[in-house]
Amino acid sequence: MSLDTNRNGQVSMGETVGGTVGQVRALVGWVGTGRKLTQTGRVTLADARALVEVLDTGDRMDPVIGDRTFKTKSSEELYHLTLLVEWAKAARLLRTAGGRLLPVKKNARLLDRPDELRGALFAALPLIGPAVTVSGWLESLLSHEYDRGLRALLQRLYATTAPVPLSDLYEVVWQAVSPLYVLDDLSPDRLGHLRTANDHDVQRVLKALASLDAVHLTEETAELTADGCTGTARMRGEPEPGDAVLRILVELADVDEPRVWRQLLVPASIRLDRLHSVIQAAMGWQNCHMHAFTIDGVRYGRSDGELGFRDERTATLAALLKPGAHFVYTYDFGDSWEHVITVDQFQTASAGLHYPHCVDGAGACPPEDCGGAPGYSDLKVILADPAHEEHHAMLVWLGLRSATEFAPARFAPYEANTRLLHLTAP
Repeated sequence: MSLDTNRNGQVSMGETVGGTVGQVRALVGWVGTGRKLTQTGRVTLADARALVEVLDTGDRMDPVIGDRTFKTKSSEELYHLTLLVEWAKAARLLRTAGGRLLPVKKNARLLDRPDELRGALFAALPLIGPAVTVSGWLESLLSHEYDRGLRALLQRLYATTAPVPLSDLYEVVWQAVSPLYVLDDLSPDRLGHLRTANDHDVQRVLKALASLDAVHLTEETAELTADGCTGTARMRGEPEPGDAVLRILVELADVDEPRVWRQLLVPASIRLDRLHSVIQAAMGWQNCHMHAFTIDGVRYGRSDGELGFRDERTATLAALLKPGAHFVYTYDFGDSWEHVITVDQFQTASAGLHYPHCVDGAGACPPEDCGGAPGYSDLKVILADPAHEEHHAMLVWLGLRSATEFAPARFAPYEANTRLLHLTAP
C-alpha cells in the first residue's frame, strides 16, 4: 500500500499498491548478503532508484511539480522507501553494521511464513514512529508522543466491531497526546494548524496499518481486520487460545449490605502493575490514589524508592501464587480500601473472548474519598434517611439530584468489561 504524500506532507487517502509484507520480503531479498549505506546510514541514491521500481513503493524520484523539477538528493526524501527500510530493521529482519545494510540471518525464516512476518511487522509498529510521522513545516504532537497516540488509536479501533469515523480517531489521538502540552496560549489559527498536522500523521499511521491488512480503510472510516484484532490483542498482552489464564475473586474487605466483589479471568503471566489497572477498571475506581499488593508479607507497588515497595513491574501473578492462595490489594492509603484476592483456578484462554474478562460480580464501587469502609457504611445510612441532617450535603457532594440515584447494589458485568476493553495496552 502506497502512502502517497505531497510537498506539504499530506497523505492521499485512496491509493493502494502492493502490501507491506510482500514489499519487505522483496526488500530483504534485494539486500542479499549486504548493501553499502551512505555516511548518514541511508540507502544510497543509486540503490534507492532501483528499489523504488523493484518494490513499487510509489515514491517519485526527481518529482516534477508545475514547471519545476525537484532533484532528489537523498533516499531520506523517499518516504515509503525509508519507512520500509526502518520497518524491516525494527522487526529485526535487517540491521546496520560497518556502514552496510545486512540481513538478520536468524529471522530469515519469517520471510517464508507470511502470517508470522505480518505479526512481526505489527509488533514493530511502536518502534517506527520517526519513519511514519514525517512532519512538514509544523511538527505534530503525535510525532513526539507516537507510542501513546498509536496505542490510543488501536484501542479505539479494538473496542468496537463497527467501522470508526476517521474524525473520531483524530479526536481520540488528539486527546491522548495534547494533555502533555500547554496549548492555552496558542492562537486559534496556530492551534488549528497543529491539529491538522496531527490528523495528517494519524492518516499516515492508518495507512501503515492498512498496508499490513490490519485495518480496512475508507475515505471516512477505519476498522480493524481479523489480523489487526489479533495483533492488537497481542500488543495488549492478551493470552492466545490455549494459553494459561487465572480465575481470581476480588472482594472489598469490611463492606457488606451489599458485598462488593468481582470474578475475573486474567492472563497467568499478568504483571502486578497491569493487575492494578485491571482491578481499578473492574471495580470502577478512578485510579487517583496510591496502591500496593501484599503477597506473603512482601509489599509490591510503584518503585519510587520512598516507601520501600518491591517493583510491581517485575512480578507476575502466576510466578507468585498457586490456586487457593490469598493476597491483598490496598487502594488509597488514606481510606485504605483493602481488596482480598483469591486465586480460584488455572484455566486456558478461549477463542473469541477478550482478556482480562469479568465473569461475574456484585455491588457498586463505593465513591472515592468517602472515608473507606466505615465512611461508606455511614454514607449509605445517611442517604437512606431523607431526614438526616447531612442528607442534602451528601447528595450535593455526590452530584445526585435524589437518593434514588444512589444504587449501592447495582452492578452490570458488561459495564465492567467495557472498561476492561478500553484499558490501554501495557
